[in-house]
Amino acid sequence: MLLEGILFVIGFPALIKGADLLVDGSSSIAKRLKVSDIVIGLTIVSFGTSAPELIVNVLASLSGATDLAIANVLGSNIANILLILGAAALITPLTVKSDTVWKEIPLGLLSVVLLFFMGNDVLMDPSGQNAIGNVLSRADGVVFLSFFVVFMYYTFGLVRANKDKTKDEDIVKMSWNKSIFFIVLGALGLAFGGKWIVDGATALADYFEWPEALVGVTIVAIGTSLPELATSVVAAMRGNADIAVGNVAGSNIFNVFWILGVSSMISPLPYNPSESDMSAIVAILSAALLLVFLFLGKKHVLQKWQGVLFLMIYFGYMIYLIV
Repeated sequence: MLLEGILFVIGFPALIKGADLLVDGSSSIAKRLKVSDIVIGLTIVSFGTSAPELIVNVLASLSGATDLAIANVLGSNIANILLILGAAALITPLTVKSDTVWKEIPLGLLSVVLLFFMGNDVLMDPSGQNAIGNVLSRADGVVFLSFFVVFMYYTFGLVRANKDKTKDEDIVKMSWNKSIFFIVLGALGLAFGGKWIVDGATALADYFEWPEALVGVTIVAIGTSLPELATSVVAAMRGNADIAVGNVAGSNIFNVFWILGVSSMISPLPYNPSESDMSAIVAILSAALLLVFLFLGKKHVLQKWQGVLFLMIYFGYMIYLIV
């Protein structure tokens, strides 16, 4: 248990740094191949920032830790809204773009509503005559990925309409050897970091006799959400509210439609209502509360008192789960 615990702790920085290196190396090569900044940002960078959650989920589903895989996504979505936006709004009120209010946040809400109903097959057919049991099947994965394709199409259109404002000056062009080295090192960091986290989370659950879902929705979800937390808080400190909120809205959509879509396509994920329903409902209520808050007081502005309330709800929910 001691070794698994040490590797579990080391796994988070390895996973996050691995994603950073993979993104830097891949972006550099794309830049050398004269791929536009828009395409790099929407593909390599976007997929790279979701890599920690994806790797953990894929490895968890392959190892049979399905409660951990689903809880990681739900916990990450809850943390993104209540913890990350709460912390960012506490720094400065966040003015949200109209497109984000009317399209991206509602789509994020729709994603967790779909997850809840797709997971609860028996709820939709109490007789059990047509239900195949509570499971995210490969067919559900196809539905999730279809929504994801629509979201990416919408995002490309949105960015193209504002292409003069989307030049990413953070993309650094490196030598071929350095770029390839970063990609290899990043891939290794993701592979080993993800395995250490999944193995450590499973061992932790067994040792303390905790449900895997509890470990997934708390420790693992917070750990894999650290890149989004850092990005949104720094963006808020610099007055870039669009980045702070857009980062969270996009991440929540990626988590369900992309990560659970891929995970359930690889291996169907049994959905345990007793372990996942509470977190799914909290994720739905969090997304709905965010939408409501943007029409209370200052329109399309997440205010400081709302950020404080988000943080209180988040820590209250964490204490409830643990106790």
